[in-house]
Amino acid sequence: MKTFSKLFVYAIGACLLGISPLSSAEDSRPTSGLERSGHFRTHLRLLTVPQKSGESKPVMRPSGTGLPPYTGYFYETPASLGCVYGLTKAVDNCNPQQVTTPPSGGSRAIAIVDACNYPTALGDLDTFSNQFGLVTPNLTVVYADGTPNCSSSDTAGWQLEASLDLQWAHAMAPNAELYLVLAKNDSTTELLKAVDLASSYVAKAGGGQVSMSWGGSEFSGESSYDTHFQTAKVVYLASAGDSPGTSWPSTSPYVVAVGGTSINRNSSTGAFLKESVWSDTGGGPSLYYSRPSYQNVVAKVGNHRGVPDVASAADPNSGAWVYNSSAYGEKGWWIVGGTSWSSPTFAGIINAAGHFAASWTAELTTIYGNLGTDDFREITNGFCGPKGGYLAAVGWDFCSGVGSNLGYSGK
Repeated sequence: MKTFSKLFVYAIGACLLGISPLSSAEDSRPTSGLERSGHFRTHLRLLTVPQKSGESKPVMRPSGTGLPPYTGYFYETPASLGCVYGLTKAVDNCNPQQVTTPPSGGSRAIAIVDACNYPTALGDLDTFSNQFGLVTPNLTVVYADGTPNCSSSDTAGWQLEASLDLQWAHAMAPNAELYLVLAKNDSTTELLKAVDLASSYVAKAGGGQVSMSWGGSEFSGESSYDTHFQTAKVVYLASAGDSPGTSWPSTSPYVVAVGGTSINRNSSTGAFLKESVWSDTGGGPSLYYSRPSYQNVVAKVGNHRGVPDVASAADPNSGAWVYNSSAYGEKGWWIVGGTSWSSPTFAGIINAAGHFAASWTAELTTIYGNLGTDDFREITNGFCGPKGGYLAAVGWDFCSGVGSNLGYSGK
């Protein structure tokens, strides 16, 4: 704890006790977190420290000041989150400072769909993998429609998003082949072109997952785009969003919607205590989709598609280490959260489970068929939604779906 500011030292301890002097903001420096007409935003949050100016500064460690997880700080590593989710040999407390064995397994393919340009993707992923004891990644970067035409600010935001997506999909399924498919920009048209191309790569690999850590407000006619999520042998996952309400494409009945949780640890020892709902996670009944058949087992869904289906760590106050060498002119380790973290993490877990569902429907039917079993951790603490109106509860709920992951069964 030598090189962090006193404010940061206090803030970390307070956050782990459930107090939040830090703020966490969508990555909007200046435009990448803003939803513009006909465009989508990332669902990424940065851990930030308030400044005297009233603005907030992202928390990061430059590469010259040591390497994570850093003594005394309990942000998540591949080994610690793998321990929490039952993917590795059980170790008491799942302390990020003590557990060092990351998840193993994974095969076939995972495709990450993002936007803009990211020339250092492989180098950054290698740095992350070397630091946390992961196998050398097998990554192919593909530009879906020629040279990207994003602004510099959009590019920086999407680069950090892609770092998070790649590194945490690889963390959960290190032996899976990875594809980073980059759209020309963050418009609906270009991102869906990238989804189509990603689907073709995954299908050719014999099956796998496509992860989408972006979205926007629901809109009339959204169902007309559902054909982009119906390639055989491909399971689609999308972030449920980082604000109250629902976000498309996670509301599509052809997509596994992944909501967000908070990892609660003892502020002194780093011991894992419990998992609760992240209050900023997206969730609720869809504005336009009817309830799909696989949700008939959940009475509280009502007559509309309910999201999320599952949940995974997202709270930036208990966030993940991510390495990026170029975003916003910075080079080093960032503390990142948001449901942008949730989607690739769960995609990796599904991949490593090795069942490779023949379709999106088969995957979702399997998930709901295992509701209430030991395959998922029921999240029964916390709230989300407009005015905090949705409560975590036993069984399925609008904040965490069937719950977070436990082991490899039931996915």
